[in-house]
Amino acid sequence: MTQARRKKVVRTGTTVEQMVRAIADMIVTGAMLPGEKLEEIALASRFEVSRTPVREALRELGAMGLVDREPNRSAVVMNVTEAHLHSMFEAMAELEGICARLSAERMTVEERRALDMEHRASMKLVHSGSPEDYSAYNTEFHNRLYRGAHNNHLLELVVQTRARLAPFRRAQFRLSGRLSKSYEEHDRIVTAILRADPAAAGQAAYMHVSIVSDASAVFAAPSSSATDGDATGLKRRS
Repeated sequence: MTQARRKKVVRTGTTVEQMVRAIADMIVTGAMLPGEKLEEIALASRFEVSRTPVREALRELGAMGLVDREPNRSAVVMNVTEAHLHSMFEAMAELEGICARLSAERMTVEERRALDMEHRASMKLVHSGSPEDYSAYNTEFHNRLYRGAHNNHLLELVVQTRARLAPFRRAQFRLSGRLSKSYEEHDRIVTAILRADPAAAGQAAYMHVSIVSDASAVFAAPSSSATDGDATGLKRRS
């Protein structure tokens, strides 16, 4: 079965970034299973590159928690549990809440206008039903929130955390109805920022990521230690 899946993989690019994205998406969606070996030579052949960029891609996948690689041994696909995914989303929700709150306080008039215009324009992507196009827009939407906070240290932290969750945040858009729901959640964030309401903006951003956490949990392996649903989504704030 593993070999059959491997033959179906379509080459999507030659850069490290493209390889990381392609391999991460295959891991998250189950095209590559936990314990499956990732041989450098096979990957280099598949993506038509040398082994050097393959090693860099595997290193980045390891930092994302998707691949495990011990010295002098082949990399293997990791088992990403709901509990592990939840812990990352929990941190992400707090960071995005802070970014949205500070954006409501610090965004310039031009930044607010650009955020609003791009948000409204994204409705066309919802109507077109293209997960890939909406995912690309979604990344830029959140980047605007991060930059709008005008705090370089916070920007570094949130970008690093988001990178580890990127495959799961992309995968959520494969779920039915997720594009329109994401737009509605974004709308609450944008509305609060335009009103210069830090508390509402922070709460809306936190809730948005908590919902993403719930949506993304379907792509993680059940955790044997999870109890009462603690690992399937963030606790809602009152």
